[in-house]
Amino acid sequence: MKQICLLFGFLILLSTSSLFAQQKPKLILQITIDQLRADLPMKVYDRLPAGGFKTLYEQGIVYENAYHRHANTETVVGHATLATGADPSAHGMIGNIWFDTETKQTVYNVQDVNYPLLGAGGGVDKKTEIDPTQAAATTDGRSPMAILGTTFSDELALFTNGEAKIFAVSVKDRGAITLAGHAGKAFWFSKAKGEFVTSTYYFEDYPDWVKNWNSQKKIQAYLNTSWELMHDKDNYTYGEADDMPWETKFPGYGIVFPHPFGEMSKYFTTFLTLSPVGDELTLDFAKTLIEAENIGADTITDYLSISFSSTDYVGHVFGPSSLESEDNLFRLDRTLANLLAYIDEKVGLENTLIVLSADHGGVDAPGHMQKFGIDAGYFDIDAIDTLAIKKVLQEEFKITDKLVSGYFHPYVYLDKQAIGRNNLDIDAVSRVLAAELRKEKGISNAIASADLLEGNIANTALNTSVLRNYNPRRSGEIYLVFEPYWFINDFDGLTVATTHGSPWKYDQHVPVIFIGNGLEAAKIYRRIETVDVASTLSHYLNIKIPSGASGAALKEVLE
Repeated sequence: MKQICLLFGFLILLSTSSLFAQQKPKLILQITIDQLRADLPMKVYDRLPAGGFKTLYEQGIVYENAYHRHANTETVVGHATLATGADPSAHGMIGNIWFDTETKQTVYNVQDVNYPLLGAGGGVDKKTEIDPTQAAATTDGRSPMAILGTTFSDELALFTNGEAKIFAVSVKDRGAITLAGHAGKAFWFSKAKGEFVTSTYYFEDYPDWVKNWNSQKKIQAYLNTSWELMHDKDNYTYGEADDMPWETKFPGYGIVFPHPFGEMSKYFTTFLTLSPVGDELTLDFAKTLIEAENIGADTITDYLSISFSSTDYVGHVFGPSSLESEDNLFRLDRTLANLLAYIDEKVGLENTLIVLSADHGGVDAPGHMQKFGIDAGYFDIDAIDTLAIKKVLQEEFKITDKLVSGYFHPYVYLDKQAIGRNNLDIDAVSRVLAAELRKEKGISNAIASADLLEGNIANTALNTSVLRNYNPRRSGEIYLVFEPYWFINDFDGLTVATTHGSPWKYDQHVPVIFIGNGLEAAKIYRRIETVDVASTLSHYLNIKIPSGASGAALKEVLE
């Protein structure tokens, strides 16, 4: 009897071990859709064919009530949060740009002079990537060194002793570098070259498959073509709204369909990224990577991040409630269907754990909101600099020195040296200035960092989200929170229709969907947060969670 029980126990142990072996995925695929506000797929859902969004929403575990919990909902902030499971206060990516008070220069989040781009002429197109009036891109070099702590992909590399293949791809450098972490490899699209590039942080020379992909000059297929509507106009909700006054009139691109890409000119590659073509190129490159690097081909779990950027660019230029954004959603759906089908063919969806989310949502254009009687508007930050700031500093402190270094969203940075020369207390100056800024139309709150650190603020969800964004080495002295649907309509030096970067729900609410590797479909309506994603992936593989992670593991995925 004892031998029979031992044999029975051994069989159970063997069966359980086999089960765990089957559940271990060959690939973790993390998909991030830039500016995919949670409600956007539902705007077109009833008109979508099978595959794409319908596969995700009908066969996945869908967290309907998922939010970023930090205040500055910008691209690098959201990507880094999804990667690390940490708040910006911990991972350090507090904004797309911050001000270095020691060098008195703005810093672009993933710039690094020590790691120049690999190959000549591969720099980003600065006119569309950063504000040309600032010194933010002091270098074309790129690396993840500014990310504080580890990412999920880093922990996977540590757990497998570097054997897991880890890659990230995006049109945006910050969309790829954050998810690749310190231990992976990242590629992004260079508008200057019309190719996917990387830096010397990752490679000494491009792999042959990258050279081959770039040598094919796939962008040339779009020469003298246009972004055309996918369907007849009567199939669109916004079919009669193809010429709205708030849409960005980018020279040569227009604000009505079709949008011509034109000839090989200075802005040709920029036009491609202001359309669904940016996502199509990203997918094509990612598929080539999967094939060439044998992703998901062995028993060691690999990791691939794909960040699709077109939804963000289209949203900025035309607004989320536009014909262009609607058509982009139709085309994004087909891009996702293409990706899922390819993963199923090469790796198998049953062998792949997929998580899809977004780095942030997006706000509708003030003109659109005003049609429904909702207060909204564009905020002129320059007027604040010349009126409110000068007034309060001169009247309160009786000095004429410029005490403000500048505004770099979402922070006002004070000139510490000037304040010191005038024997002023920086905390006192920041509090007085914050109180004055709160009087301005369009500003909901101005929070002095000194009050955050000393706990002199009410314990509200909004104030907590601002605190989660604070990093003492990078944040400014005052955090500005604009009223709902009020914002600065400047994006990387361009005047745009809409943007993001607020703590309001339209910027924080994003999809979180897990699918594949045997997960059963479910709709979950309790609140979860994007910091939960990295912790869940780590627990799923039974590996160490990232160093700064503060999220909870999602039980529906683990059970």
